[in-house]
Amino acid sequence: MVSAAEQLARNMNFSTFGKAKELQARLWFTLGALIVYRFGTHIPIPGVDPVQYAQAFGNASAGILGMWNSFSGGAVERMAIFALNVMPYISASIIVQILSTAIPSLERLKKEGEAGRKQLNQYTRYLTVILAIAQAFGVAVALNAQDPSSGTSMAVQPGFYFMASTIITLVGGTVFLMWLGEQITARGVGNGISLIIFSGIVAELPSYIGNSLDQARTGALQIPTMLAIMAMSIAMILFIVFIERSQRRLLIQYPKRQQGNRMVGGESSFLPLKVNSAGVIPPIFASSLLLLPSTMAGFTNTTGTTTGWWAETLQFIQAYMGHGQPLFIVLYAALIIFFCFFYTSIVFNPEETAENLRKYGGFIPGYRPGKRTAEHLDYVLTRLTVIGSIYIAAVCVLPEVLRGQFQGQFYIGGTSILIVVSVTMDTIAQIQSHLIGHQYEGMIKKARLGGKKK
Repeated sequence: MVSAAEQLARNMNFSTFGKAKELQARLWFTLGALIVYRFGTHIPIPGVDPVQYAQAFGNASAGILGMWNSFSGGAVERMAIFALNVMPYISASIIVQILSTAIPSLERLKKEGEAGRKQLNQYTRYLTVILAIAQAFGVAVALNAQDPSSGTSMAVQPGFYFMASTIITLVGGTVFLMWLGEQITARGVGNGISLIIFSGIVAELPSYIGNSLDQARTGALQIPTMLAIMAMSIAMILFIVFIERSQRRLLIQYPKRQQGNRMVGGESSFLPLKVNSAGVIPPIFASSLLLLPSTMAGFTNTTGTTTGWWAETLQFIQAYMGHGQPLFIVLYAALIIFFCFFYTSIVFNPEETAENLRKYGGFIPGYRPGKRTAEHLDYVLTRLTVIGSIYIAAVCVLPEVLRGQFQGQFYIGGTSILIVVSVTMDTIAQIQSHLIGHQYEGMIKKARLGGKKK
């Protein structure tokens, strides 16, 4: 049997889209907001010496700065006003989610519905500003520091005023992007924060493709190798789409009950459990932790020479903890798997889900409501998380292996591909839901008009 929503989705075409004026307005608003964001990634922070900063960024681009630069659409490389991007907001959101499972007052807010959600969002905004101030202060200190060997600085005029203006500019840019993302979510199409990261990654794809073509032209990258990488990238995208759409559907049965002289209830529904419940958070966290030491080592090398055990430590980090190195790959996969289980335990609570099913009279056939249902949900979710963690680890580790094999000629990371595909799928699903809602409204209006004629 085909549901009404599925039948409407099949009947959608360009004429349906042309009649959906509200959806068109939402798409234009989303496009305009992303254009504003892209303009901001090209506005540099005042007072930064571009020559000195370019040299420092080149030494540290293999670390966490390179990952942030790919997420921000090149804003970090240009040290633009949006250099921090929405990373403080993402970190604040995750911290609030973790605290909402550990602090009873926040847990009560989480269960209060729309009012509680608004309050948690307000706490997330406050924490975003705090994290942005801390990160902006670190950036300002790094830009203001002088190289002991040359006496130069990445700031044209180092001092208090430069640091204050840098902090205010970076924090203001992050707060503006946070507001812009919320506006896209409310008045546009898709999740605004995810679309901002998506547009930053997509904006860098042409330069990656251009570099690959230039290497193929000069002979640094063989044509068969480049074609193999392209074929494997397409296969990886198809694999990601298949897994992200996969889910385990648990049958939920509701008992029949008598109301007056008739029996009601007895319906059945499904509880969908995604294979990848953690999303893209595990690879982001894992790469951030692993690339932080190499970033510190790169910045230390730009501020002067070091000797003794510290110099040996830096040499070890740069030799074995860089992209494509065996130790980096092993630790990267292990951290991804760990964060998959950790974050899944935060976003999905089997006990809470089982209690909600019991309150509304639902049950899983073959399992008693309450504890036995929670144990079954935990068992199913654990098996799905094992598959999901291996899938994410494979998608993110494979480009790292190729990067080491081809001496850094493989540019596109697995995390970036995962984000682009996931955000694209979510946005298309929202567009389809808007079109289905528009068709339902048209059917209702026709039914009312037909009733009046009679």
